[in-house]
Amino acid sequence: MVVAKFDSAKTTPENRKHWANADGLSPNAAINPEVRRVLRNRARYEVANNSYAKGIVLTLANDTIGTGPRLQMLSGDADANARIEDAFEQWSRAVDLPGKLRTMRMARAETGEAFALLVNNPGVASPVSLDLKLIEADQVCTPLLQRGRTDEIDGILLDQWGNPSAYRVLKRHPGDSSFLRALNAPIDDLFAYDTLPAASVVHYFRADRPGQLRGIPDITPALPLFAQLRRYTLATIAAAETAANFAAVIYTDSPANGEADPLEPMDEVELEQRLATVLPGGWKLGQVHAEQPTTTFGEFKREVLNEIARCLNMPFNVAAGNSSGYNYASGRLDHQVYFKSIRVEQHHLQLAVLDRILKAWLNEAVLVEGLLPQSLRTIARTLPEHAWFWDGVEHVDPAKEANAQATRLANHTTTLAAEFARQGRDWEQELRQRAKELTLMNELGLALATPQNAAPASNSPAEDPAEVLDEETASASHR
Repeated sequence: MVVAKFDSAKTTPENRKHWANADGLSPNAAINPEVRRVLRNRARYEVANNSYAKGIVLTLANDTIGTGPRLQMLSGDADANARIEDAFEQWSRAVDLPGKLRTMRMARAETGEAFALLVNNPGVASPVSLDLKLIEADQVCTPLLQRGRTDEIDGILLDQWGNPSAYRVLKRHPGDSSFLRALNAPIDDLFAYDTLPAASVVHYFRADRPGQLRGIPDITPALPLFAQLRRYTLATIAAAETAANFAAVIYTDSPANGEADPLEPMDEVELEQRLATVLPGGWKLGQVHAEQPTTTFGEFKREVLNEIARCLNMPFNVAAGNSSGYNYASGRLDHQVYFKSIRVEQHHLQLAVLDRILKAWLNEAVLVEGLLPQSLRTIARTLPEHAWFWDGVEHVDPAKEANAQATRLANHTTTLAAEFARQGRDWEQELRQRAKELTLMNELGLALATPQNAAPASNSPAEDPAEVLDEETASASHR
């Protein structure tokens, strides 16, 4: 017996069933290969067949990756920085790096993890032939003949410090048609695999528990809710169709064995259009009332969608693609939490994926004659100082944001680098471009427009924040 003062630690007849599945398994035992296989298959099925699930996963990938990250080198050599940035941008377009990153983000949402192999691809239209080959999580596993090892967790070999040292990758996807046709082949051929060093494998997943080495779908807590949403929608449609299928019903108020003429239950009577008819004695003609969808149908869907989106830190209006119930103030408050979550995701991508890719690219690029400056021919083991820029978030009211930006710059609480970074742009590149524009305008004799000064501050007492929100709501309702 557990003797404790915590109510949550007590087991009673009322809560016994609720906590029946609680266990003390380790993180990797709790998400063993069979559990992850079931979760992957169900999440993929739901995303493929549920419009809301598909839209949520697509929106999450598009908002996180956008048009792709942009590299800014921060070494002291401006010429070297520019050459590296241009070469990497050209390679990124050649291999469609933004598209592959979006696919990896979608894979993490619906399968829990994504793997990318750093391979040599002569077909890449770039001086650097490095490429990213995406593979599904199903192919990274421990084959039957290798199971039982203590230094391996489902396809991930560990060194003595617990770091991944190599990955076992099946040569064929377990769900591939060629794999199924080869079921009669020898077991060694059926589960043939390659053991790849960890330096050539990018593993993108979110570890929810210390020591966790494999991932589960981000939408795992929402899978039962997606099923309920679809079932309730289909049940509502079925009820409405059933009511519509009965043009009329014949009923009687007479008691059993009363005066009404005998009729067989569920008898059908054909009615002529626009004609009167005579019913059997004691019987009346009525219609089934169409009471579907119920008044709680829309509210139920909103609540379920709101709960589904919560595990992804996504506001309801983004998940539903519908902001009709929002005003300006509440929309901005919800989006602040969402965009903060996006920034965390982007930082994770930088550390787990982009820095790995950049280091591999630099190691290949220094071997290409004339591509990079001579000073970088011997690159250090550590990455040169750099930064990644992502797409900025557009403000709902550009005029207010411009005034706030000017105020921050005037009182030195921000920098041009920080303000341009908010928009996903390189401040040095933008200033050089602006200098070129000003030079050309002077040559052509074009005068700059005089900026209008912001309205002077009022001397009245400080406004109540609630009143400001009310004014914004009234003037800019976000529909």
